[in-house]
Amino acid sequence: TKIIVDSNSYFRLAQNIHPLLSQPFGKDELTLYVHADLNAEFKFNSRLTNKFHWVAESRYVANRSRSINLSKAQKKEIEETYDYLWEHVQDEFLEPRGKGPSPIDTRIVATALVLGIRLVTDDRDMIELAAAYDVQQISSMEMMKLMLDEGHIDSDKIDQVVEQWVYDNDTPHRDWRVDFKRLFGRKAPK
Repeated sequence: TKIIVDSNSYFRLAQNIHPLLSQPFGKDELTLYVHADLNAEFKFNSRLTNKFHWVAESRYVANRSRSINLSKAQKKEIEETYDYLWEHVQDEFLEPRGKGPSPIDTRIVATALVLGIRLVTDDRDMIELAAAYDVQQISSMEMMKLMLDEGHIDSDKIDQVVEQWVYDNDTPHRDWRVDFKRLFGRKAPK
C-alpha cells in the first residue's frame, strides 16, 4: 500500500527514521514515497537547505531516489487534476487569504487523489485542500503511531523523533503535545 509523504512530514521524520522511504512494513506492506518534485523544492529553497542540511547527505539522497512509478495515463490525469485543484487553491486560498498550498503541495494532493492513496502532512492548508476532495490524510504523529502499531519503530524511536522536533523548533503545531498524549497514551518527551 503506497503512502505519499509531503515535504514537511519528510523533514520531520526522515532524519531519525532512516531509511524512511521505499521500505515496506506491516501486514499491508505500507510503503512511503515522496513526490519527485521534493528534490527540486529542497534544492531551490535556501531556508530548507540551511535548516535541514542533512537532507543533502548521500544516504538521504539515495533514499529519495525512488518515487512512485506512474503510467502516462496517470501522469496525464494528475496534471488535469492538478489544474482543477490549482483553480480551487486560487479561489479558496490565495485570493481570499493571500496564502495557501504551494504548486508542489497542490501537485502532491492531486497525486494522492488520482492514485487513491493516503497523504502524510502536517500542513494545515494541505489538510484543508485534501479534506475538500476526500483525500485521506494523516499527520506525522499519526504516521509514527501506525509505524509503532505495525512494529516498524518502537517508542524510543518516537521519542528520538519528537526530541529532534523540539530541538529544531519544528513541531507540527501549537497543540502537538495534546495529539501526542491522545495517540500514544503518555506525555510527550521534552
